[in-house]
Amino acid sequence: MAIEHIRLSQTARDQLITLKRRTGIAHWNILCRWALCRSLAEPGPPPIVKLTLDSNVEMNWRTFGGDIGDVLWSLVRLRCHRDGLDLAEETVAQQFRLHLHRGIGYLVGDPRVTDAAGLASVGLSGFPAA
Repeated sequence: MAIEHIRLSQTARDQLITLKRRTGIAHWNILCRWALCRSLAEPGPPPIVKLTLDSNVEMNWRTFGGDIGDVLWSLVRLRCHRDGLDLAEETVAQQFRLHLHRGIGYLVGDPRVTDAAGLASVGLSGFPAA
């Protein structure tokens, strides 16, 4: 795995602060996992942009992924494969960062995410109602 430390842009940090306030979820890593999965659920790849990783939000991979870190990394690799990208660790790491930042932006911009239940509804929106 090519990523040991994850650092976010200042914009992503500010968006996470907003998400923390809205949802009451206090830990960056939990919100970041949701954001990664939200972006991976999109049919198209994230745009290739130059990220300026200039915030003071930093976590190691173990903190980010917890017990499902290997699964999350595998999902990013699978997505790279489906998008026709090289599976070199550097490419996968770049795609991870792009997906993470795109997902944070999607979550903060989603009008359903006004609280933790709204965040959960975003994750459940792809499933049929019970």
